[in-house]
Amino acid sequence: MSSSSTYPPAVDSSAPSVEATLPREGLLTVLFSVAIVLVIMNTAMFNLALPDVTETFGITAASASWIVTGYSIMFSIASITFSRLSDFLPIRRLLTIGLLTLGLAAIAGFFSSNFVFLLIVRIAQASGAGAVMSLSLVLFTRYVPLARRGKAMATIMSAVSLGLGLGPVAGGSIVEYLGWHWLFAVTAAILLLVPLFLVLLPREVPRRGSFDALGGLFLGIGTTGLLLFLTGGYWIALIAGVASLALFIRRIGSTPDPFVMPALFRDRSYLVLSLVGIASYLCSFATLFLLPQILTHRFGFSASHAGLVIFPGSLLAIIVSRGVGRIIDRYGNGGILRYAPLLVLTATVLFALLAAHSWIAVMLTYMIMSLSFTALSSSVSNEISRILPSAQIGSGMGLFQLLQFFSGAFSVALAASALEWQRGLSLSSAYSNIYWGLSLAAGIAILSAFMYRRSSRTGQLADA
Repeated sequence: MSSSSTYPPAVDSSAPSVEATLPREGLLTVLFSVAIVLVIMNTAMFNLALPDVTETFGITAASASWIVTGYSIMFSIASITFSRLSDFLPIRRLLTIGLLTLGLAAIAGFFSSNFVFLLIVRIAQASGAGAVMSLSLVLFTRYVPLARRGKAMATIMSAVSLGLGLGPVAGGSIVEYLGWHWLFAVTAAILLLVPLFLVLLPREVPRRGSFDALGGLFLGIGTTGLLLFLTGGYWIALIAGVASLALFIRRIGSTPDPFVMPALFRDRSYLVLSLVGIASYLCSFATLFLLPQILTHRFGFSASHAGLVIFPGSLLAIIVSRGVGRIIDRYGNGGILRYAPLLVLTATVLFALLAAHSWIAVMLTYMIMSLSFTALSSSVSNEISRILPSAQIGSGMGLFQLLQFFSGAFSVALAASALEWQRGLSLSSAYSNIYWGLSLAAGIAILSAFMYRRSSRTGQLADA
């Protein structure tokens, strides 16, 4: 795919000077935050609708789970695809496509009358949702100066936390009182943002470039195969996934304009820093899968009440996000990279000790988890944008998000499998064992952050 058309007036999409081309930075940050809250809510709400969908269409629970699995797969693929396209196509155009796809698919989903149509609609929604999430990070990385970028990144990540917190509350209430079809009405509201983005986003000049569709296909099949194996245990999917990833590695080393730049895999600073974010995302995503089950099965809460216990943690992330952003902008990312992984470990240990014994302890500990996740995600994203060359930012951010979403799917599959393996144990012991395992992931985040900070001081890692 190549592009040579222009928009008058326009700015070079790779221009480093941004103050004249993003005059309403604050308003755009708010609009992106609203869009991301809706996107993340759309991701989280449907988990609570699966029992009703199963009953409505007379399908098995395994079949209904494809609504979540298919969404996760497409979301991750769309994220890196739109990030890669933003290297040479205008963000304004790509974001409009993503928002329209997400919103129009939501309208169609409201009228779903069979399971196959519902599944197609959810996959279409995921393609648009992945665009919104990935392009927001690319936009602020490209146009917001480093001196203010921490604040913007923290606001975006707090919007993610708010969406994750509101999703169970809103989803549980809507499913309980209105029915699952009305979940689509919430997401359709994102169409109201399209005219505002068209007015406010900069008009970039598309650059000539090619889209490595074959490399993207190999990566898509590879990640899909691995996710299907992790979530469903399909060995044929594992074989296809591994083979496709091998072809992907060969492809990016031989084509002049690859889907993912091979230089990213040789950049040890980028890889170690990404591992910090991936490990923390794994802990957070697994927790959001486990907490509703702990609260409903151990304490007898309804789905909507369980969401209310989770919500204060998300609200705390919103409240402190501005402070986190100011810390990053004033002092850099070093302090957060030093202490936030320790907070993730603290949260996983407290969950292991207390989660099955007190719902108040669950609420308070999730506040620690949500705070540390927001701070660490903001800092890692900001630091990645700082260390990558401008030509690699789209590809680098996209790959980082793909790895994050993959780790999230992996953590859910692993947690679900761990519950099955421990069916002979009490719920208290099963939940505790899983969180002791997640503590190992938190330890990896601590170790990776230490390695990155040490390499930043000595320069050894970057020069290796």
